[in-house]
Amino acid sequence: MYSITKKIGIREKASLAKNIFSNDEIIPSAVTTFTCCDCSYQNTIEIVPYESGFPIFQIYHEDKVLSKNELLQHKIVTETSNRMLHFGELTVNDLPTLYFGTGCPSCGSNYFCVFSYGEKQPGLTLLEISGVWKYEELE
Repeated sequence: MYSITKKIGIREKASLAKNIFSNDEIIPSAVTTFTCCDCSYQNTIEIVPYESGFPIFQIYHEDKVLSKNELLQHKIVTETSNRMLHFGELTVNDLPTLYFGTGCPSCGSNYFCVFSYGEKQPGLTLLEISGVWKYEELE
């Protein structure tokens, strides 16, 4: 799990076994798998609340890694509703949104995972994985 600091190009979305976790499914962590687009290897990802990921703002700030438009076009995030703007301009499901980079240990392809985590309503805590996308570094 790492942060991404160089400009990237999104290639394709990987197949994800499960993308929505709630309440007890999140503690101590949410675990799912995605299938590598190149070699079909089943990669496991584990998201630990309050430990995993980096703020999505780092990705679109000054278009350093990806632009807001690229994130929206690939349906990685959506524009945040006005009542939840304190979480940032772009979110998944109007909740605090994080990302991390990972790689396929079988073939070395690079992937980018985006997820949100928080209390959607009293008594309902959600962790929603927007998706896992293959990417290539540009430049």
